Amino acid sequence: MKDMQPPQLDQTRVRQSFRRGLDSYHRAAAVQEDIARRLAELLQAQGAPRRFQTAMEFGCGTGHLTRQLLQRFGIGSLLLNDLVPEAAGVLQGLGDAAPEQARFEAGPVETLPLPDELDLIASASTVQWIPDLSALAARLSVRLRPGGWLALSGFGRSQFRELAALGSAAAAPSYLDAGEWPSVLPQGLEILAIEQRPAVLEFDTALGLLKHLRRTGVNGHAQQSWSRRRLQEFEAAYRQRFGCGGKLPLTYDPVLLVARRAA
Repeated sequence: MKDMQPPQLDQTRVRQSFRRGLDSYHRAAAVQEDIARRLAELLQAQGAPRRFQTAMEFGCGTGHLTRQLLQRFGIGSLLLNDLVPEAAGVLQGLGDAAPEQARFEAGPVETLPLPDELDLIASASTVQWIPDLSALAARLSVRLRPGGWLALSGFGRSQFRELAALGSAAAAPSYLDAGEWPSVLPQGLEILAIEQRPAVLEFDTALGLLKHLRRTGVNGHAQQSWSRRRLQEFEAAYRQRFGCGGKLPLTYDPVLLVARRAA
C-alpha cells in the first residue's frame, strides 16, 4: 500500500477539481449530505443555543451544511467561505432562508481574514484538505468568543481504503481518526462529542465509481489519466481484491466533532 499522505497539496488542482464538479456535487454527494445533517444534529444535541449571533462556515460548497444549520438555528450574521469562488451561488440558492447579514468570501481558510468573537465556526467534509490542521485549529479557536462553538467533520484513515490499497496517491493530506483529534485541537477547546461512522457505497463498474469521484470533486489530488486498457486493469484488480456480489465497494470514513471554547 502506498502512503496515503501526499507530500504537498496542489491547491490549484483541488480548486479546479471542485469547480469542475460543482454543478453535479449537490446531487452526487449523498454521503456528504448525510454528514452535514448529522453534524447539525450533533451540534443541536450538545446543547447549542437556538440562535447564534455571528457564525462562519468554511468549505460551504453547494450549501449542504448551510441549509442544515439554518433549519435548526437562527443566525444573525453569517460568513460563508469556499476555495471555489463560484460557490458564492449558494447564497442565491438559500433565497429567503439566508440571514439578512450574509456574505461570501472565496479563498483558502488558512489565510482568509476572519471576524472576531464568532459564536459558531462550522465546516463539513472539508478539513481533510488542510495540510496543517493544528495551525488551523489554533487560528479558529482564537476567533471564537468564550463559550463559542466549533462543529467540524473530516475523514478518518480508512477513507477510500480500497483506492489506497490499489496504489492511489490521490488522498487528501489530513485523514485523522477520532482518537487523533484531541491532540490536534488547542488547549481551551473542549470536545463535547466525536464520532466515526464508516459508510460504504457500491458501484456496478469501475467507470461508475470514477464518475462518482469526479462528480463530487473528491479526487482533487488525482493526477492520472485513464486509457481503456488502464481502466480494464484497474477494474479487474478492484474486483479481485474487493468485489462482493458483483459490486465494487467504496469506503467513506467520516469523523464528526463538536467542541466548545472555554468560557
